[in-house]
Amino acid sequence: MDSLTFEETKYTPRILLDAENGIIEMVGKSYPENTFEFYQPVIDWMKEYFETSAKEITKINIEIIYFNSSSSKLFFDFFDLLEDVHEDHKLEINWIYDEENESAEEAGEDFIEDFENLKINLVSK
Repeated sequence: MDSLTFEETKYTPRILLDAENGIIEMVGKSYPENTFEFYQPVIDWMKEYFETSAKEITKINIEIIYFNSSSSKLFFDFFDLLEDVHEDHKLEINWIYDEENESAEEAGEDFIEDFENLKINLVSK
């Protein structure tokens, strides 16, 4: 399975989907014009990865410093997908935030509360 990389823009995060090393990373801001169209290749890749190529441990690092409401809905879909596969795949999920960014920390806390079956680590930097 091929790895994918999406470069960061003013409106979208840098996304690394590394099948060989079992790493999924999102870093930056997320408020694309069409959120679901932008993230569809990411969701499709993840579904295929977990069906065919998942490593023993998949490390997921999310460091989103700002996101809009449509991105929030997308992140719910993202965590839903992870919740669907968590029993069959070992996941290390890190929600990384700047200690001075209270809204990013609160978003991570909200995801922890909403997805009780996932172990999401809050990581301050």
